[in-house]
Amino acid sequence: MFTGIVEEVGRLCGLTVREGSAVLEIEARTVLEGSRVGDSIATSGACLTVTRLAADGFWADAMPETVRRTTLARKRRGDALNLERALTLQSRLGGHLVQGHVDGVGTVVKVAREQGAAIVTLAAPRGVVEVSVAQGSVAVDGVSLTIVDLAADTMRVSLIPHTVAATTLRDLRIGDEVNLEADLIGKYVHAYLVRPGSAQGLTFEKLSEAGFL
Repeated sequence: MFTGIVEEVGRLCGLTVREGSAVLEIEARTVLEGSRVGDSIATSGACLTVTRLAADGFWADAMPETVRRTTLARKRRGDALNLERALTLQSRLGGHLVQGHVDGVGTVVKVAREQGAAIVTLAAPRGVVEVSVAQGSVAVDGVSLTIVDLAADTMRVSLIPHTVAATTLRDLRIGDEVNLEADLIGKYVHAYLVRPGSAQGLTFEKLSEAGFL
């Protein structure tokens, strides 16, 4: 589990893609502190397992499902990557609950400035849009962002100056692809509502008991 608060921007040093899977070699410093082989590191939004550590980086495998659902296999040597270590019980939850399970790939269609903030419009898969809400949260390349508003197949997100400065999102251009993960709670509520027969038994009391209210 992660928060969407990027700890460090790393660099892709090597990428080997074979038979639908990939091996990534990533240059990093901060996220290496306290990390061990087998630990999880969110890499531009995808939860990857550390398979090898060095003094200046780590290696991780991306399984076929990760390759299919994310942009990782299309990255190039030297590309910047948002990195975040998994939460501990002592961690502050500064963003929102992020699993590192990418729901789909979005595309940047517009980047605008608004009183110091950067407003980015993304073409997003229906599966992401339909479980999202305005003023809710979405993880974009592993960064926790606030949704400004939604349309049928797009969403606008707001980036404060610190986010622009401290993550790879500062380099977003029209046409760029990004990994998207919808809000965890929204996905569970949506799945419950669309399941046959489930809506009939949905009440405010049950939502409260489940911790949603």
